[in-house]
Amino acid sequence: MADGDGLGEATAAAASPPAPAPGLSPPLGWWERLRAGLAGTGASLWFVAGLGLLYALRVPLRLCENLAAVTVFLNSLTPKFYVALTGTSSLISGLIFIFEWWYFHKHGTSFIEQVSVSHLRPLMGGTEGSISEAGSPSSSRESETSRQNLSECKVWRNPLNLFRGAEYRSCATAYVLLAEEEATTIVDAERLFKQALKAGETIYRRSQQCQHQSPQHEAQLRRDTNVLVYIKRRLAMCARKLGRIREAVKIMRDLMKEFPPLTMLNIHENLLESLLELQAYADVQAVLAKYDDISLPKSAAICYTAALLKTRTVSDKFSPETASRRGLSTAEINAVEAIHRAVEFNPHVPKYLLEMKSLILPPEHILKRGDSEAIAYAFFHLQHWKRIEGALNLLQCTWEGTFRMIPYPLEKGHLFYPYPSCTETADRELLPPFHHVSVYPKKELPFFIHFTAGLCSSTAMIALLTHQFPEIMGVFAKAKERALLGREHCTRPTYEESWMGVLHIMLKRYSGCCANEDQPEHGLLGNFPNLTPLREHTLPTFSWKATVVH
Repeated sequence: MADGDGLGEATAAAASPPAPAPGLSPPLGWWERLRAGLAGTGASLWFVAGLGLLYALRVPLRLCENLAAVTVFLNSLTPKFYVALTGTSSLISGLIFIFEWWYFHKHGTSFIEQVSVSHLRPLMGGTEGSISEAGSPSSSRESETSRQNLSECKVWRNPLNLFRGAEYRSCATAYVLLAEEEATTIVDAERLFKQALKAGETIYRRSQQCQHQSPQHEAQLRRDTNVLVYIKRRLAMCARKLGRIREAVKIMRDLMKEFPPLTMLNIHENLLESLLELQAYADVQAVLAKYDDISLPKSAAICYTAALLKTRTVSDKFSPETASRRGLSTAEINAVEAIHRAVEFNPHVPKYLLEMKSLILPPEHILKRGDSEAIAYAFFHLQHWKRIEGALNLLQCTWEGTFRMIPYPLEKGHLFYPYPSCTETADRELLPPFHHVSVYPKKELPFFIHFTAGLCSSTAMIALLTHQFPEIMGVFAKAKERALLGREHCTRPTYEESWMGVLHIMLKRYSGCCANEDQPEHGLLGNFPNLTPLREHTLPTFSWKATVVH
């Protein structure tokens, strides 16, 4: 229910200046245009300038001699150094990976990306790249998107919630305060709400008599009307909780007839749930025919109740095997389309209805199309889905097909507006910290999580291989060194430094160990007949010497 009934309305308006009309903004000067043009190429220009400066200072800085000294230093390093280096790198990257993973699951974004965008991008001139003429199509689209996000992320009061939610300025609202804060049972709450109803009706009749005297009296009447409707609605909910469902239905129908303009209170959602409890499906269909209109705001209760009614006609005879063999009937197609429509509006509900996620107590406020609304709906309506035979089975077989129709839900919807991207943040504030908030569409892991995981794994593997096989890893290091130093410092490897040479040395050592264990055919080499001639020659001792190519 919208919290706009005068009893603690949650407004989500943000003060933002309107975008100026196209053609009315002053033109940018030549200096601003130059800065905007060079903003995107600033990093490249600095890189080229740095390379040119380095080339110009190569003689004073004695770069060639320093490079030769570095080469000598690298040649003198032992495999233990590389083991320690790669092991330390693996440890550090592993810690970064664990922190990135924790931060992503807690805040929904990458810490490294957030720091880069917030702090490093301004230093690189990224903010200047956002300079655009006022009134341009891009700025208009951004402002329109922001306004849409504001409206989509408005917090609504949970229509099925019983407690809390009033401003206490009169005797009637004081009783409401006692009923919501002090009452320990629903019976006590109902007794206090009845006392609030007496006081509220008296104040409402008095405001009706004075409504035409001034604008202040009209505002007072609107407020007293909201208080009266609020109290009657709470009494209806108390009757519903105490099992007097027909009495609750009568109170809600009378409210909807007496105050038809107050449709934003979503009393019809409470009426739908009560009628489903009575299994009065014809009355449910009549309510949906009135309120499931394209011009009225939707909710999970409306969309999923409409899907439940259409599912009810075919669910008891539905079989996935039969449907795949003969195809879907017209009624089954209608039911599947209704399920797809409901899932598109709120994709979080099916996991709670199918008990793939654990339910918690619904929050006091909900966010339309968010996880909080899904919890509130499933908490009160799961029993109605279980009561209809085969309804959950049909839902389980068809709900995931919705996502094939909307591959990019944040950009384009099928029957509704694109799914708002701000629901996760709002739901995290509405729901308790221990609850794992459902996120749609499911976010891919940030690049830096993949990067740190790969870096940690690769460095750990290199450290292990260097520790176990220092000779082979030495050949790798030499080959990498030749590739990095360039052709003038390139050396041709000897047989001892080649792949086959090192491999033969390792095989000989292993075969010698196996021979000591009475292995036939000289150990491992006996399994390779093509290598038999190699055993007759004495393999040279491995060394780091290299023949210089002249």
